[in-house]
Amino acid sequence: MATEWTVRAITRATLPILLVLTLVAVASGLVLGGFEETLLEYPSLLVLVPVTIGSAGNLGSVLASRLSTAFHLGTLSFGADETLLGNAIATVALSLTVFPVIGAGAWLLTSLLTESGLTFTTVLVVAVVSGAVLAVLAVLVTVTTAYAAYQLELDPDDVVIPVVTNTCDVLGVLVLFAVVQVVV
Repeated sequence: MATEWTVRAITRATLPILLVLTLVAVASGLVLGGFEETLLEYPSLLVLVPVTIGSAGNLGSVLASRLSTAFHLGTLSFGADETLLGNAIATVALSLTVFPVIGAGAWLLTSLLTESGLTFTTVLVVAVVSGAVLAVLAVLVTVTTAYAAYQLELDPDDVVIPVVTNTCDVLGVLVLFAVVQVVV
C-alpha cells in the first residue's frame, strides 16, 4: 500500500470518518442522558462511567496500534494469525486485570465521599463483566476496522484508532447499562 503523506490526502481519508464519529459521540451522550436517573440513584455507577468508557477505548487503541505496527511491518495477516490471536488474548487478559481494580476503586471512592447505594460485590461484578464484554467487543471492532482499512487501502494509523475509541465510547455506555440492568 503506497501512502501519500500530504495534508490533503490525510484530510480526505479521515474527515468523512471524523464527521460520522462526531454523530456517534452525540448518540453516546444521548444514551448516557437516558440513564441519568440510575446514575444519580447509585453514585458508584456514576464513577464507573468515564473510567469504563476510557478504559475500553484505551484497550482498543493499544490493540489498534499493535495491529497497525504489525501491518506496516508485514507480519500481520487476517487469517489464522498468531500475532492477531496473541494480541486479542492479551487485550482480554489485560481487561480482566484492570477492571476489578476499577470496580474496587469506584466503590471505595464513592464510599469515602457519600453512600454508595450498592455493595462492593455488586460494583465489582458490574465492572468486571462490563470490562470483559467490552474487551471482546473492542477486539472485534479493532480487527474489523483494521481489516476494512486494509481493504480500502487506507492507512490504519489514520483511521483505526479514532473509529475504535469512538465506537468503544458508545459500546461502553451500552454495555455498562446492560450489565447494570441484569445485575442491579
